[in-house]
Amino acid sequence: MMLSLIIVAGFVVSVLWSIFSKGLPVLSWDMVSSLPGSGFYIGKEGGFLNAIVGSLYIVTGATIIGLAVSIPVVFYLNVYLKSSSRFGYIARLAFDVLFGIPSIVYGAFAFTIMVAMGIKASLLGGIIVESLLIIPILIRSMDEVARTIPKDLLEAAYSLGATKIETIGVVVRQIAPAIATATLLSIGRAMGDAAGVMFTAGFTDFIPESLDDKCATLPLSVFFQLSVPQIEVQNRAYAAAVVLTIIVLILSLSGRLLMRYFSKNRIA
Repeated sequence: MMLSLIIVAGFVVSVLWSIFSKGLPVLSWDMVSSLPGSGFYIGKEGGFLNAIVGSLYIVTGATIIGLAVSIPVVFYLNVYLKSSSRFGYIARLAFDVLFGIPSIVYGAFAFTIMVAMGIKASLLGGIIVESLLIIPILIRSMDEVARTIPKDLLEAAYSLGATKIETIGVVVRQIAPAIATATLLSIGRAMGDAAGVMFTAGFTDFIPESLDDKCATLPLSVFFQLSVPQIEVQNRAYAAAVVLTIIVLILSLSGRLLMRYFSKNRIA
């Protein structure tokens, strides 16, 4: 077990070292606070603020939609259906399958939907594909915790005259840490996805002003800059990777604080 821990920790440290050692020396405030200028992709002035804002736009929209869809599904599976329900078994199996599908498949599927509905590559398209990507993650993560809630707790609520709608409040209190954890996992998955948004969000050097505008993301910014032969541009790609890593790290630490808070206030 100690050897396995050392191997895994070694991989993590090596990845972080390769990113930060190349990205930190060239990272500057101008890069994170300005848009790409003329000749940015040949080593001239500018930054990747467009990619930072675009990633936050897409992740925020997808997370809101994902929670709005997944939380009612979890309640339905665990409050309204019986534990032996065949429909519940099939639904969980379907979400397990969706959980493991690569993001590029979601991108191709979302692109097909967009073509059928006449939606061009845009911020809306990026939100759609990331929503499809994170909904199974949210549902399965929260459902696993909701299934561990003692049935006696729900029966006690019913015995006091609570309706199923009122019992949902008890379930929410119990799975609050799971909601925080699942949300963080989903944000991390959506923030680092490049294949899906490549089909649906497009790429632009500007900050989108509406849902119909194309939208840049940090993973695509890293990908496009690493594809350029100039060393200066490749170094900027590592700087963008540093920013992406820091954002995910901040979200992870925030999530741990939220889980600790919810765990302290959880019903025993």
